Amino acid sequence: MSQEKVDRYKKEKAGRKQMIRKQRVMNAVRKCVLTVAALALVGWLGYSAYDTYTANQEREVASVNYDAVNTYLQNLTVEENVD
Repeated sequence: MSQEKVDRYKKEKAGRKQMIRKQRVMNAVRKCVLTVAALALVGWLGYSAYDTYTANQEREVASVNYDAVNTYLQNLTVEENVD
């Protein structure tokens, strides 16, 4: 081996633990980012499917009975005419 190769090997060996630690941290970060992206994709797909399902369902039509209000208003107009 030439002296350059020996020096390069020594430098690599000296920083090997730090390099391995850095690689492990980057792998963990990469896995976390991919997991979050996958969860977001699954959540979005689930929400879209639910929204599509509920959009196709029949909705109940609410009807309001205004008889009591109309009677009250008629009584008010009758009382105003009497006074």
